[in-house]
Amino acid sequence: MPLYTRAPDIDALVARYLALTGKNDKTAAVREVFAAQIAALSARESLATRVARIQRRAAVSGVAADGRDDKAFMDELWGEE
Repeated sequence: MPLYTRAPDIDALVARYLALTGKNDKTAAVREVFAAQIAALSARESLATRVARIQRRAAVSGVAADGRDDKAFMDELWGEE
């Protein structure tokens, strides 16, 4: 399905991009921007990978989950006994 837009703000963004890059082909500009954004999003680490990395760093530094529930402790800190 072709992409058609009549939104002035989108046209302004494309015009600004063209001015900044010195290009003059709107279709190529839109293709380039979408391709770059898709590549950036695809290269992002998943949440699970980021959490695992943080957990490994915590374990190396001596912080590890011991299975205890800290709710009572946190409630006491907040004055919610």
